[in-house]
Amino acid sequence: MPTLYIVATPIGNLEDISLRALRILGQVALIAAEDTRKTRRLLAAYGIKKPLTSYHEHNKRQKLPHILDRLRFEDVALVSEAGMPGISDPGYELVVAATQRGIPVVPIPGPSVLVTALAISGLPSDQFIYLGFLPRRKGQRLRFLEQIAEEERTLLAFEAPHRLLSSLGDILHVLGDRRIAVCRELTKIHEEVFRGRVSQAIEHFSQPRGEFTLVIEGKRGKAYSVEEAERQLRVFYEKGASAREAISQVAEATGASKKELYRLWLKLG
Repeated sequence: MPTLYIVATPIGNLEDISLRALRILGQVALIAAEDTRKTRRLLAAYGIKKPLTSYHEHNKRQKLPHILDRLRFEDVALVSEAGMPGISDPGYELVVAATQRGIPVVPIPGPSVLVTALAISGLPSDQFIYLGFLPRRKGQRLRFLEQIAEEERTLLAFEAPHRLLSSLGDILHVLGDRRIAVCRELTKIHEEVFRGRVSQAIEHFSQPRGEFTLVIEGKRGKAYSVEEAERQLRVFYEKGASAREAISQVAEATGASKKELYRLWLKLG
């Protein structure tokens, strides 16, 4: 019976592909690719010549019937731009449609930027939550972060370079100066992993470029009581320090969110 293969492809380095994935890509009648240019480069590197059809976010409604029709008689492989299909890309709809029609769906596992970033982050990896891409608009992003502020598990998210600093600023404001690993261009030539505090990441990435995966520490138990945080703020207040300086220092010492500390600061006036 014809089968839909969900094939993981390299997230950067072309050597990170399994022998099984190469065999399947060489056997199927059609490859549905999120980015046909990148897939052609991968196939050319291994001497594989197979028909390609584009299948991405902007044409998935039009292409879905065509791919399902091919699956009536032939095997089809689905590949994303990078990594495992179906994670933050249109592969989900195709998998659902295939299973509803009784078409076998077989995974060909392999590279995943999420697992890769988590493994090298230096943050707890026993439990984590994948957040997808953070909301693009600032207001929506702030509300989203407030909803997960109490989450104790490690948080993983994707972010685009042009929104990185804005998102890091919102994370600092809502979640506090937590530990974070900012992973850039994993497995590629310019791979970089920054480990530190959110405030330090903001200073480090002055001109962000590339693809980013954020691994954010979950909420810790309060190291200081509200009374202790307020006491520390009062020390700065009586010394004539600015609100910005005082809140930054106490956030670093306690891990409390700057939003919470700002409310305490206002009470001192």
